[in-house]
Amino acid sequence: MLSLGLPLRVAALLAVCALHPAPGAAQNQDVGMVQSEILVLDPDRLFAGTEVGQRLTEQYQSERDALIANNRELESELRAEEQELTEARKTMTATEFRAEADAFDARVRSIRAENDRRARDLERGREIAPLTLMRMAEPILVQLMRDTGGKIILDNRQVLLRADVVDITDIAIARIDAEIGDGSGALPDENGLDPDGSAPAIPDAPALSDDDAAEDAAE
Repeated sequence: MLSLGLPLRVAALLAVCALHPAPGAAQNQDVGMVQSEILVLDPDRLFAGTEVGQRLTEQYQSERDALIANNRELESELRAEEQELTEARKTMTATEFRAEADAFDARVRSIRAENDRRARDLERGREIAPLTLMRMAEPILVQLMRDTGGKIILDNRQVLLRADVVDITDIAIARIDAEIGDGSGALPDENGLDPDGSAPAIPDAPALSDDDAAEDAAE
């Protein structure tokens, strides 16, 4: 599961908003919410429960699967090329084979470098996905805090005792879904916090073939 930590800038924003006058008691009662100055939010459940979080998770999985499939295809192709080069050595001079082996080695290294870059981009996309959601949800959480008379929103994972607090996770999920849906129309900001911009490392992705056989043959 993708993990969501409340960004410091969001926490600071929420704290600043607590300085603004909260709606009056009568107005708050009209909202139909339990009133509390201390609110808690479950970041992981927020991400898993919102349409935005679900879309980002599905997008990550799709990109991860595509990269794994591409790795396997490349691995198969390189193995075949390596075998062909080994067989072709019988009809080549040592100089010719060395040139072919060096070219094959350079291609393998280039493919690996590109694959590593894509994996890093995928990983970065996974890491910033929760921040992307929180960035879009900031104004919604601020308004929710005002509606409930809250002065602070705490990460529930850091709360040991929870007497006289209100968990707003379910309300937040409903409001986020209602106002921004899956967030697919949102534009990335200047920091590149865009779920379409990159995506995670692949723990189980197959490694590309080594060129050891070609180099050993060349020697």
